[in-house]
Amino acid sequence: MKRHRFPLIVVLLILFPFLSLAHGSAEKFSVQILVVEPVKGEMFKAKVTAWQKIAGQWKVALGPMDAVVGRNGLAEPGQKREGDGKTPSGVYDLGPAFGYDQKIDTHMNYQPMTKDDIWVDDQNSKNYNRLITKRDLGDAKSFEEMKRDDDLYKAGLVIQYNTDPIVPGFGSAIFLHIWRGFDKPTSGCVALSEDNVLRILKWLNASDHPMITINKR
Repeated sequence: MKRHRFPLIVVLLILFPFLSLAHGSAEKFSVQILVVEPVKGEMFKAKVTAWQKIAGQWKVALGPMDAVVGRNGLAEPGQKREGDGKTPSGVYDLGPAFGYDQKIDTHMNYQPMTKDDIWVDDQNSKNYNRLITKRDLGDAKSFEEMKRDDDLYKAGLVIQYNTDPIVPGFGSAIFLHIWRGFDKPTSGCVALSEDNVLRILKWLNASDHPMITINKR
């Protein structure tokens, strides 16, 4: 029997009216979505397109934009594991935004990062996959510093993967952030140029309940 493959966006347009917030009210529907698609034949290169629903129609707002994902590509839905170097496939809420400056041009909830802020990636810690401060480190033996000496987290967004509920070992600290370059993969995040990250943050609006869909194929 011949199998028919539909373009991703066609599938999204069919299904998206039925997608509500993953952890929110069923009455709240997103009208902003980022679509992350791998580049065919590439392990970690991808394209990101921003879509906005206007007067009942989905329209491209930004992109497609060059991006990179995990060094080992995308994990199948439900197969992401801590330290596997893969970006989780699926559909997730976006936000809050974060960065090094006290303020940033965005309509998302925003939290400035300090040298004291860390994201725990120790799967044996009670604070696994949570943002805490160093003074609250407790039993955590490993973590991601949220204000670094480079610009990777100068501006970014939390991708709400494995956050509610948090399952130990299923992956942590999944963000959209600034890349090291188009030839350098992430450890599991989605990364773009600084200009494009700032464009996305300026476009996003928390009241539109933005989401991201990361697709294996």
